[in-house]
Amino acid sequence: MELLHLVATPRTNGSNTLRISKVFIEGLRKKYPELKITTLDLFQTEIPAMAGDKIETKYLIMQGGNLKENFTATWTEIESFIGGFMRADMYLISAPMWNFTIPFVLKYYIDTIVQPSYLFKYLEDGTPVGLCDGKMVVIKTSGSDYSNPPLSYLDFHEPYLRGIFGFCGITDIHFISAYNMDITPEIREQSITSAIHDQVPGILAQL
Repeated sequence: MELLHLVATPRTNGSNTLRISKVFIEGLRKKYPELKITTLDLFQTEIPAMAGDKIETKYLIMQGGNLKENFTATWTEIESFIGGFMRADMYLISAPMWNFTIPFVLKYYIDTIVQPSYLFKYLEDGTPVGLCDGKMVVIKTSGSDYSNPPLSYLDFHEPYLRGIFGFCGITDIHFISAYNMDITPEIREQSITSAIHDQVPGILAQL
């Protein structure tokens, strides 16, 4: 079994999100001793931009056309990231909430890999069908608590990730959330401890 760990936090040391992810990974290793983990630090990875020739290639593929020879090299970059994603059996995303949504590097990565004929396809009537499967866990931290009204409407983080990966066929998605990271050190530690001891074991039991 292969786990792809997408790290979308710029702080490798001192990251509240990664503190929780570390405990989760330790538990997953105990459950699956043969687990292979591939870590992709999105802040340290040069992700190809969906621009120029790549955009034209994307629409050629969507319309069923043949890939132009001079576009092959640029599209190979995209395919390498898609291949790395599709090889995994399970996914872990470590992503704090930034401005009510996901960090920009994670959105950049998603825009690179979510391509027609790879992660999804269209049926003849135009209905999209996801081509992915597997299970996904998202470790999410946020400065305040957006889990309940009146602030819950500001949470675009979880709905977006459920939406985009559900569109691609991954519907078994679990969230481990730690709120109030920016209130006081005591409240922050209490929230992280709660995520580790109350949420992580339950999610591991479902995987």
